Amino acid sequence: MEQKEVTVGTNKIFEGKIINLRVDEVKLPNGKVTTREIVEHPGGVSIVAVTDKEKILLVKQYRKPAEESLLEIPAGKLEKGEEPLICAKRELLEETGYEAGFIKHLITFYTTPGFSDEKMYLYFAKDLKKYTAQPDEDEFLEVYEYTPEELWEMILQNQIKDSKTIIGILYYFKMRNSL
Repeated sequence: MEQKEVTVGTNKIFEGKIINLRVDEVKLPNGKVTTREIVEHPGGVSIVAVTDKEKILLVKQYRKPAEESLLEIPAGKLEKGEEPLICAKRELLEETGYEAGFIKHLITFYTTPGFSDEKMYLYFAKDLKKYTAQPDEDEFLEVYEYTPEELWEMILQNQIKDSKTIIGILYYFKMRNSL
């Protein structure tokens, strides 16, 4: 049996600055019809930025949906028509104040495919040069540096709860000798 759902109707529910919400009526592989609530998101980037001392940059910020401050790798939303690489460079500078002499795309993944179409483009950055951070006016960030081993322990102790950050750290931890 083919694992595909065919859209037979769409109802736009909400259009916002960051996300849209629609409800699709879909025909299932068995012929039955049901609905799917889908959050439309423009996509985002996240960056594993590594200093010359082999420390990974994290930012700490309060996240209202989680109702707590989280440690995260630098990240941000794609602007309309923006290439992920350009976004990654912009977000790294805005959030941390660093520019990368070397930046490379690692992987692309869906953040929450059960209800959202958001794609996350993960980058690796090194040869960092420090400038001044330029956060958005509604962003209040603190920048920290950790070794990969410290971050591994923080993941195991549930001190890092953000999925893109866990994916980025684990990817780097496994692949750092080949990057």
